[in-house]
Amino acid sequence: MAPTRLATRNDYEAFIDRYDTFLFDCDGVIWRGSTVIDNVPATLDMLRKRGKRLIFVTNNSATSRRDYVGKFAKLGMEAAIDEIFSSAYATAVYLRDVVGFGSDKKAYVIGGSGIRSELEDVGIVTTGQDDATAISLATLGEVEPSADIGAVVFGIDYDISYRKLASAHVNLTQNPNCLFIATNDDRTLPGGKHIYPGTGALLSTLIHSTQRTPLVMGKPNTPMLDCVMQKFHLDPARSCMVGDRLDTDILFGIKGGVSTLCVLTGVADEDAVLSPSAPQATYYMSSLGDLAELAQQ
Repeated sequence: MAPTRLATRNDYEAFIDRYDTFLFDCDGVIWRGSTVIDNVPATLDMLRKRGKRLIFVTNNSATSRRDYVGKFAKLGMEAAIDEIFSSAYATAVYLRDVVGFGSDKKAYVIGGSGIRSELEDVGIVTTGQDDATAISLATLGEVEPSADIGAVVFGIDYDISYRKLASAHVNLTQNPNCLFIATNDDRTLPGGKHIYPGTGALLSTLIHSTQRTPLVMGKPNTPMLDCVMQKFHLDPARSCMVGDRLDTDILFGIKGGVSTLCVLTGVADEDAVLSPSAPQATYYMSSLGDLAELAQQ
């Protein structure tokens, strides 16, 4: 069934009344880069006043949940740390609770401070952040595997380097017990005026060189889905996933058996949403901010 467009106040009222829980992607839905999308704060306030539960589910691993709380506040919105579920946090929970990651092991991290913060908060020692020294063919021999590396964790890294890739590669190829985990595999990243390479584009380098397939935590994959379902005890029939990407956010909702709303303020445009070959959202609308009309009497 083709997605239903929400465009009138009556559409908005019927939509809001149908659900108790709303799961939101952030980039392209709540904000673009460091700029909040028009009227979204008023929409979130309206939903809270109506007693709705809000959960922010993001594949962005560069920012910790604590920093996300700060970003929401800076942009004039309320969010509690327990309302935020990032791919970095899901990775930390998985290593601690599912793998039982040993205290004698370290995680080699390609990624930002958000990943390291979430891993360290659950007691996992991280390394790799200091691998910034330039390298050449003549000095490649400096890069050696380490027996105490129990996992390579890969997320978005705006300072990625050949040394980091080489270190991850040798640990993954020389130690078959070294876990290979990616926070997400988004092909692209929305930001500013353009769409840029995402974690998945960078990750493909290691997949190709090591011939290993990582466990991917983020949307639309089931590890993160299972973590969200378990933590929040969602009733799928009364929950809706709101996102801007069909291949991650909307597919995530479909896999979880929840309704989905695609907004057109990020990656997907109307042609993509209506394409019969794309994951089919339940609804679509121009912007989440349009629901702020319901806050007006």
